[in-house]
Amino acid sequence: MKWKDILIKFSERPLFHSSMLEIFPDERHHIQVQLSRWVDSGKLSQIRREWYLIEKPYRLKDVPIPVIANKVVHPSYLSLDWALQYYEMIPEYVPNPTSITTGRGVQFIAQDRLFIYHHVQPSFFIGYMRTEFDGHMINVTRPEKALLDKIYLFIQKNKFSLDWLKELRLQNLDGFSINRFESYLQKANKKGLSKAAESAIQYIKGQK
Repeated sequence: MKWKDILIKFSERPLFHSSMLEIFPDERHHIQVQLSRWVDSGKLSQIRREWYLIEKPYRLKDVPIPVIANKVVHPSYLSLDWALQYYEMIPEYVPNPTSITTGRGVQFIAQDRLFIYHHVQPSFFIGYMRTEFDGHMINVTRPEKALLDKIYLFIQKNKFSLDWLKELRLQNLDGFSINRFESYLQKANKKGLSKAAESAIQYIKGQK
């Protein structure tokens, strides 16, 4: 397996898992050695264990950070602060992708970003959709679920308060669906979440 072989196969889809290299006849050990050499030389970046990205100028297409976030931890969807800024519901720019997964929670640094994944039970893994982002399809939650995810994870370790909610500086709430928010709340069926969510609903109604 040579570098030109990698480029022929992967330069147009430059984010790949090492298992995809099984198309080559090389032994597994030899492949791992080559990958390490190409990482050391700057031709590849190791995003996470077994996930690699062809670096510039060798790749023919860029891979947006949200796409990387979706791919390297599966299943997952973008939510929380990243999704809130994506929908312009908070004024801050959020460079680090924040995601929800049914796998274990994990954090790692890649491409000068901190990738953050929070674990939830499968029953709470709802409210996301496939949408286009810079020519790619990503899993991103709806705005109502992004806020519900934020509240849910906060109350796991803290006591909910309106002061905390106000500190989010929520904005652009005209398109925020109270009915959809309540629907996700009912489907989640999480003890302790209802009271906090109801307080949030009353606050949002007052902001509309």
